[in-house]
Amino acid sequence: MPSMIMAFDFGTQKMGMAVGQSTIESSNPLALFPMKDGIPQWDQLLKIVKQWQPDLFLIGLPLNMDDSESELSARARKFARRLRHQTNIDTWMVDERLTTREARDLQDQGRGKKVAADSLAAALFIESWYREPYGIKP
Repeated sequence: MPSMIMAFDFGTQKMGMAVGQSTIESSNPLALFPMKDGIPQWDQLLKIVKQWQPDLFLIGLPLNMDDSESELSARARKFARRLRHQTNIDTWMVDERLTTREARDLQDQGRGKKVAADSLAAALFIESWYREPYGIKP
């Protein structure tokens, strides 16, 4: 079982990030990471990864409600493969349908008011992983 998990809510302009420790089942949203047309500044991202030293990555897979994939799904998979290739850290895709909506609902209720919905969504990926550790290979 991984002890430190890092999750990403992939986006073309910005990416939500969160970290969690499985031993205490925590999840903490991090600051949004800027993206340029779906591409991160890899050196900056790898510095953050090195700082947190995760054992596992979770990347949100944006599926349509009918389970079909979109162009954004393909781009998220490509990001996940590159991240795995550059870090050699176990990487899983997780179904992210409705998590951004859930994150916005939490913001409306006052939880995570100062946290970006995308980073809150990434924290929700981690929380759902604790309940049911499953994923899709990128």
